Amino acid sequence: MNRAEILSEIEKCGDDPSYFINTYVNVVHPVKGIVPFHLFPFQERIVSEMSDNRFSLVKKFRQAGITTLAAAYSLWNIIFKDHQNVMVVSIGDRESRAFLERVVGMYDDLPAWLRPQETERNKHTLKLSTGSRIKSQPAGAGRGESVSLLIVDEAAFVEKMKEFWMAIYPTISTGGAACIISTVNGMSNLYYELYDAASKKENGFHIIDIKWQEHPWYTSEWYDEVRPNMSDKAWLQEYECEFLGTGDTFIDRNTLQKLNDNTSPDFFTKYTHRMRIWEEPHPYHTYMIAADVSYGREQDNSAFHVINMYNGVQVAEFYSNVTPIKIFGQILHEIGTWYNTAYVSVERNALGMALVEELWEELEYENLHMDEKGEFGVMVTTKNRDILLSKMEDSLRTGKIKVNSERTVRELLTFIINEDNGKVMADKGYTDDLVMSLAQACFVIDEIIAGSPIEISRITPEKEKKALPVPLVGTRYSTDSEIKNYVKWLMKD
Repeated sequence: MNRAEILSEIEKCGDDPSYFINTYVNVVHPVKGIVPFHLFPFQERIVSEMSDNRFSLVKKFRQAGITTLAAAYSLWNIIFKDHQNVMVVSIGDRESRAFLERVVGMYDDLPAWLRPQETERNKHTLKLSTGSRIKSQPAGAGRGESVSLLIVDEAAFVEKMKEFWMAIYPTISTGGAACIISTVNGMSNLYYELYDAASKKENGFHIIDIKWQEHPWYTSEWYDEVRPNMSDKAWLQEYECEFLGTGDTFIDRNTLQKLNDNTSPDFFTKYTHRMRIWEEPHPYHTYMIAADVSYGREQDNSAFHVINMYNGVQVAEFYSNVTPIKIFGQILHEIGTWYNTAYVSVERNALGMALVEELWEELEYENLHMDEKGEFGVMVTTKNRDILLSKMEDSLRTGKIKVNSERTVRELLTFIINEDNGKVMADKGYTDDLVMSLAQACFVIDEIIAGSPIEISRITPEKEKKALPVPLVGTRYSTDSEIKNYVKWLMKD
């Protein structure tokens, strides 16, 4: 090409990153070696939407070529824009070095007239005579640096992503751009939180969704070959891009989906929005309340659920990290009394004993649940914790308990089996106060039913008027005739 043609090509490339990539960028194919990077239509769409939006979130399927695309787009930025600081964040050091190797390989294969002179090159940095550079690194560095473009690859898998984002966001908030890319990894990570907020128009991120069906190589024949070799969970995570039920959640995906689809927004609140109420007390129904207490100093939350024992419906829920123990006890007393003097069970570990004393000795609440040892509440230990959680899992999976609260479901979505120690717990940075109080409720309801002299069974709406109240825990009848007399008395008009 002559000088005029070269200048025309440079101008075309500078105006259109897709043209630059399609025409001049080469990539390494695992079988064919170095080949031209011809973009698929969905990849061109990603480039266009990244260019048009300051903040982008790409939700991708496996082997979509998006990391390679991000490398090419980064290279375009430092060639055709002056004094740009492009920061690329990867899962670890190996991945960050591999990303820069892709960029450097693309740069080295460009025609000489399209390559600005390099002024710095090492395992993590490529800087050009345009004054622009790409710095590829694991999450952790970057505080205080002024960043023009931030690219985070596999963001849902980056450790300490929240801390990194808090440190780096101020450096791009005054004009920088960000593109956060990932396959999904459950719902207990910053990537999901940003995506969820973006879908609700609560932040400035633009969502770029891609489907595996858009990839020309992923045909029906490919599906028939690959799908049988993958578990449902792996397929949903790697190709269907489903947040729900991926990751290491304790509750299975189908149950989580059912719970998530059946929460109810039809509630009113009490106690300055700390308590949500879906149903007021039914005069012929028996209720139980399971409570977990905290200090009320903006750390852990005090929580309780109110469960209708006749149909398993969660009718109310309390959740607060600013309610002192004494006030929490007064609220429990008031709500317990309102719900037909409900059974009240308290997790009596540590602070729970103070709450028990408040309810029993100070407020004289008359229907505190007692365990098999005759002690109030439930002592959760390493030994019985798995039993409580197993009861909850069974109750949710089989529909014995119907959860109305999206807050409770949200905690269940981030309640995981830790891959390091196998412990079932809230994922790092999340809470499980509602989950553990729900587990206690499921456990205690089973104890109450098992210890009742009259069989407790679920009722249907048409039988509701004939429902009988359940006797208080501790009530025992020594002969069949006494039980028959008790039932006869209850049936009187």
